[in-house]
Amino acid sequence: MTDRPGAGTLQRSVRRVGAPIVTRLWDIETSGYERLPHDGPAILCPNHISFFDSAALTFTLPRTISFVGKAEYMDSWKTKYLFPAMGMIPIDRAGGAGSAGALDAARQVLEHGELFGIYPEGTRSRDGRLGKGRTGAARLAIAVGCPIYPVGIVGTDAIQPPGASVPKLRRTCQVTIGRPIRPERYANRGPEHLQWRSMTDEVMFEIRELTGQEYVHRYHGEAAETEPTVEARVTGASEQPRQLVSA
Repeated sequence: MTDRPGAGTLQRSVRRVGAPIVTRLWDIETSGYERLPHDGPAILCPNHISFFDSAALTFTLPRTISFVGKAEYMDSWKTKYLFPAMGMIPIDRAGGAGSAGALDAARQVLEHGELFGIYPEGTRSRDGRLGKGRTGAARLAIAVGCPIYPVGIVGTDAIQPPGASVPKLRRTCQVTIGRPIRPERYANRGPEHLQWRSMTDEVMFEIRELTGQEYVHRYHGEAAETEPTVEARVTGASEQPRQLVSA
């Protein structure tokens, strides 16, 4: 037995039994999965438009994955034990020590060579637009030395709109894994917070390309904007700067 954070035996069992059921009840179209490594650490950064997003990804991936989830899930008896057993790492979205603890746990997951998922927007989009990304994934990628894979999810908001308690059956969604963004391209490029922000902005650019969402240069949710902000420029594979449209 181990008290190491992240996905374990329960998720493997649930995925084995649940994946055939989920893919019968919903048509989940997948692409780009061949880009993922067969082993070793990697961070997946999806956009977030529905509670169903995590299920669509978890039940179609070839490997187990641990996710960050809001700490409020720990307040309900329905999810307090199930979600952590399924690999959820609770995070206090208000920031501070609670957020730092979640990132420490996520780092343990990655250092054990596993997949870790985090929604860079921090919360679900209520209007369908893509919000400004928070820098936690970039901090982890640079610290551990592992790639980030942007993930574009489309259609899950029709399966389970924000506020809906039950997903609608026989609907279609798409999950696309983008090209890897590697941390070594950002190492030693000025102060750490500029490295984190530049890498995060590239992740958001790629997500926007995968989903076609409109980008708004502000954080979703009610939390105060506490992270350092610089001009939202990203650098793609060609090393030429690319600009996210600010709102």
